[in-house]
Amino acid sequence: METSLYLPVKGFLEKAGYVVKGEVDGCDLVGLSDDDPPVVVICELKLRFNLELILQAVDRAAVADEVWIAARVSAKGKGREADKRYRDLCRRLGVGMLGISDAGDVSVIVGSVTPMPRTNPKRRSKLMREHRRRRGDPAIGGSTRAPVMTAYRQQALGCALALTSGPLRVREIRSSVPDAGKILLANVYGWFERLDRGVYGLTAAGREALQRWPQQDMQAKTAVPA
Repeated sequence: METSLYLPVKGFLEKAGYVVKGEVDGCDLVGLSDDDPPVVVICELKLRFNLELILQAVDRAAVADEVWIAARVSAKGKGREADKRYRDLCRRLGVGMLGISDAGDVSVIVGSVTPMPRTNPKRRSKLMREHRRRRGDPAIGGSTRAPVMTAYRQQALGCALALTSGPLRVREIRSSVPDAGKILLANVYGWFERLDRGVYGLTAAGREALQRWPQQDMQAKTAVPA
């Protein structure tokens, strides 16, 4: 699975100085540097190098300073990474290529440069905001079938956790969950019930959510949503 490539690539980018998180705004990996303004790096994962991976990289170029694609290298040396035309296309687009061995070793096949200007600052800001608001790195990059643990879902789970002991007023939850008022009112997941003005309780669905995503999983640096 593509998720098996996540930790090797995450480690590679962290060694380069980035804070890396998975599945941010539809991107498999997003890294931010400590610079001001930060450097944004995006990497997309596939089991094999193919055209779809190139197309994803072109889309990400609108919001990133560096774009990488990563895939497993063929043990027989017959994959796209051995195709000079594929490598030249990546060079022309400014897209870096990372090869992952079966042992999890990461090698740079093509370096990343950025010949194309960023064209979507609004989307770039949204990406950075979601990255910064997440606690830890709760989603494995490359996941496609599981709900993504977004910053919003993390805060909603924080509200649910606070309500396990009984109904509370919004102001009693807001100290630990800044957006508690909006989250409880919207009730996107059906986890909460309004009992009185400004007073909320937890539904059965909310209790089930806490069993699915227990607090320790939310705080883990890397966890796979069930």
